[in-house]
Amino acid sequence: MSTQLLNTLFVLTQGAYVHLEGETIKVEAEGKTLNQVPLHHIGAIVVMGNVSVSPFFVHRCAEDGRALSWLTQGGRFKARIEGPASGNVLLRRAQYDAQASREYSTAIARWIVDGKIRNVKATLLRGSRESTDAEVSARLSDAARSMDKQIEALAQNPEIDSVRGIEGAAGRTYFGVFDLLIRAQKDAFTFKGRSRRPPTDRVNALLSFLYALLVTECAGAAQGVGLDPQVGFLHTLRPGRPALALDLMEELRPVFVDRLALAMINLRQIQAAHFEDRPGGAVYLNEKGRKEVIIAYQKRKQTELTHAALDRKVPLGLVPHVQARLLARYLRNDCKQYVPFVLR
Repeated sequence: MSTQLLNTLFVLTQGAYVHLEGETIKVEAEGKTLNQVPLHHIGAIVVMGNVSVSPFFVHRCAEDGRALSWLTQGGRFKARIEGPASGNVLLRRAQYDAQASREYSTAIARWIVDGKIRNVKATLLRGSRESTDAEVSARLSDAARSMDKQIEALAQNPEIDSVRGIEGAAGRTYFGVFDLLIRAQKDAFTFKGRSRRPPTDRVNALLSFLYALLVTECAGAAQGVGLDPQVGFLHTLRPGRPALALDLMEELRPVFVDRLALAMINLRQIQAAHFEDRPGGAVYLNEKGRKEVIIAYQKRKQTELTHAALDRKVPLGLVPHVQARLLARYLRNDCKQYVPFVLR
């Protein structure tokens, strides 16, 4: 599959070959043309996994200053080339300036948290509709309504510390009722609260593993567009911490990870036998469990959802890349605000 979004060509089909024919980019696989698009329509190319690119096409991209990025099939950044006339340094300078500006960093953090809370609300409302227990349905509805208060608080343009406080309050409410979203295997999958280092129950082990996959993809998306994944806005800077990747992940957690984790538990795709206890009370997925989760995760990435900012359906696996490019556009002053991904 190859998809064109925001003047960027994404090539995902394994075994595909990308090359130039005149002034046209052609994507072929197994002797068939998958896509062809005029070169001047494309500002960047992202290839994922086992995709070959002709040397001449690489040289042409370098000459034109057109970014060409290589990622693993799972979304981990591997390399990026761009010719001498690169705007990459200017984009990163704009990113660093925005991070140093309390006004800009606070605005970006607000938009990210707003998107996250709206997606959390949608997840809670879905759980309320699907529940056959009236009391559980009511509690989930109440938690969803409480998200409206947090959204209203964000609309008052609070400072960055207050934004983080609002995000934290919304998270506590959400995870306070998360156990109610688990409808099957209740004995094996009991959730009493978020525990991270280490996860102390099977639900937390599943969430932590999926979050690790997602943050890797978000870091790859940031690097693929030329942003520094270490410099974020909502998350504070810390050596070795991919703050921007964590920022981009926030609005995607409820849609990308939480719904998948709940579906796997409720549909019994993941079971107690897929986990193992470690000394000190830690719980982790075993090898078989990790395989099951990765397969489901890759399948989830193929799901197409409507992206409000683009007004079209986009494979979920490309959403981190779209968001990174939308953020880059905002930092370059090409648009008035960063638009978070909100599930319709």
